[in-house]
Amino acid sequence: MFKRLFLSVSALAAALCIAPAACAQTPWPGAKPLTLIVPFSPGGNVDTTARLVAQKLSERLNQSVIVDNVAGAGGVLGVARATHAAPDGYTLVMGFDGPISVARLINSAVKYDAEKDLTPVALVTTAPVVLLARPGLPVNNMGELIALARAKPDTLTFASSGVGTVLHLSMEVMQDQAKVKLVHVPYRGGAQITNDVMGGQVDLGLLVTTSATPLVQQNKLRALGVTSAQRVATLPGVQAFGETAELKGFELNTWMGVFAPAGTDPQVVGQLNQAVNAVLKLDDVQKRLAEGGAIAGEGSPADFAEFLKKEKAVYAHIVKSANIQQE
Repeated sequence: MFKRLFLSVSALAAALCIAPAACAQTPWPGAKPLTLIVPFSPGGNVDTTARLVAQKLSERLNQSVIVDNVAGAGGVLGVARATHAAPDGYTLVMGFDGPISVARLINSAVKYDAEKDLTPVALVTTAPVVLLARPGLPVNNMGELIALARAKPDTLTFASSGVGTVLHLSMEVMQDQAKVKLVHVPYRGGAQITNDVMGGQVDLGLLVTTSATPLVQQNKLRALGVTSAQRVATLPGVQAFGETAELKGFELNTWMGVFAPAGTDPQVVGQLNQAVNAVLKLDDVQKRLAEGGAIAGEGSPADFAEFLKKEKAVYAHIVKSANIQQE
């Protein structure tokens, strides 16, 4: 009788998941929906990509994936929340270069260390930066821009999405390699950059390919170069920076990737990696990403970790050599 009673209580606990041992037996990801933190407001490039991945990931895992927009401080607030989440595989964050690899280098107020407090899961996309010229600027490529900058040092202005962003850092690298000096004008977002370059308030503007591609394709702005190692398929007539002699070997891309809190079970991380990679291989996903000039990621969590290590070293060198600090 007591044995039957014990078995009944155990069965009920397992069904209701009110006992820790019973909950632990529920195989991931069956216990509850996943949450994907997006450290940006709805509607932007990071959010759009995250929602695409979340939808396909939900279908593949047969489990809901909830997108939670936590905007603020250039992505730092959302990433910080992820670092404090339980490492159970149910909270993830769509990280990107700014708050993951750059923020702590330029801002002492950033308390988390992404390398220690997060676990890389999968690289989702890479996308180069496009340098755009205002109407009437007498240059058509990077070689002509460098020649003009040398003739008029500290005169040409360039707009980026903020101090220490990859858009800003890409131009710091360009100036260092080409031995030229331009004037940086930081903005808050891509729409302002686009408007002021088109209106001639600044000479140059930097946008990620996902934002710049339609502007160039519709002949609204002229592109001088892309920061990837090779030209991008959506802008075949635009040279890569590295095609210019002074910028040989130049390569710097923006990226997005999925992370989990540090301490997440490696087996769960592996399952997530396989699921994200499978999503990124879907034809409709690749088409959506390519239309915006982004390249789908691939590889293991270890591959992503190595990618991050190399990227951070590049950013650390740029920040130190250019003495970049966020006010």
